[in-house]
Amino acid sequence: MIANLEYYKVFYYVAKTGSLTRAAEILSISQPAVSQSMRLLEEQTGAKLFSRVSKGVRLTAEGELLYSYIARGYEQIQTGEQKLKQMLNLELGEVHIGASDMTLQFYLLPFLERFHELYPSIKVIVTNAPTPETLQNLLNGQIDFGVVSTPFVKEEGIQAMPVRSIQDTFVCGRRFTAYKNKTLDFSELSDLPIIYLEKNTSSRSYMDDFLKSNGVILQPEFELATSDMIIQFVLRNLGVGCVVRDFALPHLQSGKLFELRFNKMIPPREFCVVTAKKIPMSAAAKNLLAVISSESAEEITGKDTEHD
Repeated sequence: MIANLEYYKVFYYVAKTGSLTRAAEILSISQPAVSQSMRLLEEQTGAKLFSRVSKGVRLTAEGELLYSYIARGYEQIQTGEQKLKQMLNLELGEVHIGASDMTLQFYLLPFLERFHELYPSIKVIVTNAPTPETLQNLLNGQIDFGVVSTPFVKEEGIQAMPVRSIQDTFVCGRRFTAYKNKTLDFSELSDLPIIYLEKNTSSRSYMDDFLKSNGVILQPEFELATSDMIIQFVLRNLGVGCVVRDFALPHLQSGKLFELRFNKMIPPREFCVVTAKKIPMSAAAKNLLAVISSESAEEITGKDTEHD
């Protein structure tokens, strides 16, 4: 292989333009330097690559063969440089995000909308999964960052930035009107048909641990995959649903549902943006995080109600 790959660059432009002078202009070097490079390339390859013609030079058969390979390689390099530049300028690229239904619906969507307005050529891919799976995807390098809800096990390689407070609550409909103006003890939940999320979620783990610390272990009537589905069950008076307040807020405001009151507050939780310390992020992902942390992005979420 030729030790000085710069010779191939000069060869490419001489062959492409058919002119030593034009190649020198494109490369911003002198014509004698172009001539010397071609002479040395011919010496090192052991082949005559060009023949002189009245208006410049023409490839020999050997030169045509070499050019057919060099052109593909050099043009691929040029394409790669162009694509890299587009990626750095946010004209091209992808962002991979991990988020649950809750964090996506009630936190992330406004930022994705703003980011798409600013960088319409960037493809955003959202992996929808519960918090534990999102954290594992982050550590495996499958996503650039995630938005999760506490509580979660904070692995050594993960950085977490709290971004919003959320509140868990128990909601019910007209079947349970007798409880509407009462202040309950958490132990009284054992007498009610409880509708919970499945066990593989941070929301379920949080509420199980909190109630256990208060001496209460519930056996739910229903265990469902999403909080939206819990609300649908509650609207049909099938039980008392445990959800983040934001899921129930429209129905609380309309009066279709109400919240149970307790003699002790359920502590709030948080949404967190999580990143991996040792895994580099794409330029597009860094800019999306910048949108999330910017004042303009905060103004977007200010228009929304609280959610989880």
